[in-house]
Amino acid sequence: MPAPLNILHMHSSFNLGGKEARSIQLINAFGDRARHTIVSGMPDQYSARDAIAPGISYEIAQNPPPLTGRPSVGRYEAIAKYMRRFDLVLSYNWGAIDAVMAKRVFPKGMPPIVHHEDGFNADEAMKLKPQRAVYRRMAFPAAFAVVVPSMTLEWVATNVWKQSAPRLRRIPNGIDTALYARKPDPKAIPGLVRKPGEVIVGALAGLREVKNLPALVRATAGCSARVRLVIVGEGPERAKIEMAARALEMQDKVLMPGFLPDPHTYVGLFDIMALSSLSEQFPISVVEGMAAGLPIASVPAGDIPHMVSEENRPYITPHSGEVDLRDAIQALAADAKLRAAVGKANRAKAIAEYDAKAMITAYAHLYEEALGRAGALS
Repeated sequence: MPAPLNILHMHSSFNLGGKEARSIQLINAFGDRARHTIVSGMPDQYSARDAIAPGISYEIAQNPPPLTGRPSVGRYEAIAKYMRRFDLVLSYNWGAIDAVMAKRVFPKGMPPIVHHEDGFNADEAMKLKPQRAVYRRMAFPAAFAVVVPSMTLEWVATNVWKQSAPRLRRIPNGIDTALYARKPDPKAIPGLVRKPGEVIVGALAGLREVKNLPALVRATAGCSARVRLVIVGEGPERAKIEMAARALEMQDKVLMPGFLPDPHTYVGLFDIMALSSLSEQFPISVVEGMAAGLPIASVPAGDIPHMVSEENRPYITPHSGEVDLRDAIQALAADAKLRAAVGKANRAKAIAEYDAKAMITAYAHLYEEALGRAGALS
C-alpha cells in the first residue's frame, strides 16, 4: 500500500462550523490514505477536532507560523518553509489566505495548494471590502484551484475576484442523508423536554455575529403559536442572545445547550429549521434539516432559496427582516400537515442532490488532480 499523503489544513478557525464540518467529513472519508496536520489562524479554536473519527491519523500543529498579521515578506517566508514539508496544502477562507500568498511570493519547492472559500463574516456580510478582493486576485494565481460551494460565491469569484475555469471550481456541500432517516434520540439535546402542543424551532449555528441570532429570538418571540427556540452551537455571541431572550421574557422558551456532535441524532427533534444569518452561502444546516424531513424558515441568504424544495420556497423570506422571518415561522408552526408536506419534499431533494458521496468523490478527484496522483484518495 502506498505511504499515506501528508496533508496540511490551514484554517481561519477550527471551531465547528460549516467549513470545518465538511473538512472533517473528508478527513474521515480519506481514512488511512492520508495523515493530517491542522493549523488554526486563531490558536485557541480547535473544538472541531472532537468530530474527527477514531483511528484517523492527525495532529494539531505545534507553534506554526502565524497566519494573520500585516503583510510581511518574513512571515510569508516562514509560512512557505512550513508548508514545504507536506504533499498537499488545503487553505480555508480569508483568515488563511496568506498561505496562498506565501506560495505566490516563495513558489520554489512548494506543494500544490487548494484554497476554499465558504463565505464571509459580519465585517463583509453587507458589503465586500475592495482591498480584500485585490489581495485575493494577487494571491489566487498561486493556487491550483479555488473551491466554492455556492452559486452566489461562484458569481463573486468570477466577477469580483476575477477567477475563471479551470482554477475556479464549485462543489456543493453534502451530507450522509441516510443517517437523517433514523429516528432521533429524544435525549440527545440536554434540557429539551417537549411540552404538549409545543412547536420546536431549531437552529444549528456558531454563536457569531454573522449568524444574527438575536434576530431569530425576536422573530420567534413574535409568533402567536406556542414555540420554543433551540439553538445548538457555541461562540462569543452567547451573552447577546441571552440578553435578547431576557428582554422579551423568553428565557424559558430559548434553549442553548452548546455544541453537540452528531446532528443526525437530534435534528429530527425539531419541527422547523430556521436561519437568520446576515451572510450564508450553502449552509450545511439547511441540508441537515432537509434530510431530516423538516421545513426551512429562513432569510434569503446565499443559495438557500435555490437549495430548498419548490414547496418550501414560500417560507424563504423575500427580505432579511425579522417580521418576514416571524411570518414564515408562524405559518409553518400553525400547520402540522403543511410542515410534513414541505419536509417530505425537502428530504426527497436532499437525497437526490446533496448526498455526501458525490461531494466526497468530487473533492478526492480535485485533490488527486492537484497532486498528479490518480486514485491516491479515492
